[in-house]
Amino acid sequence: MTYLWSARSGEIGSAAAGYSGAVYAKSTLPIREFEAARVRTAQINGCHVCLNFRSATDVPDRAPEADDIDEAYYAHIGEYDWDGFTERELLAAQFAEKYALDHRNIDEAFWTRLHIAFSDDELVELALCIGSWIALGRLNVIFDVDGACRVPQYA
Repeated sequence: MTYLWSARSGEIGSAAAGYSGAVYAKSTLPIREFEAARVRTAQINGCHVCLNFRSATDVPDRAPEADDIDEAYYAHIGEYDWDGFTERELLAAQFAEKYALDHRNIDEAFWTRLHIAFSDDELVELALCIGSWIALGRLNVIFDVDGACRVPQYA
């Protein structure tokens, strides 16, 4: 993944890495909401790198939040009837799903639920995070960087 982003994409790869880094380092979303949206996006993308990543333990600044989330939580993401989710966690995962799969058909009832639970600033931040995960997670899958990279290392 690092090779693809750094050696094969020029300056745009650095910009993408900066965007991705900002999502993880600068997000103000609570870890459980962040991970609900991130993992739901990873499930939709089919990105094994993303599915096996744990922001609560793999991002140093988020380590203090690691006790707030366990593997059982991850196992239920995408199951909207699990009672272990808060309303905001559930909405974060559902928003990620709608954003990734049917962004043109987010109805007023869902927007109302989102606006009751999240501020406008939080919704924009969540959308920016999801957008990065959709784009960069799909790039990882397309080039199979969690397996044998399809871009030759030596041209």
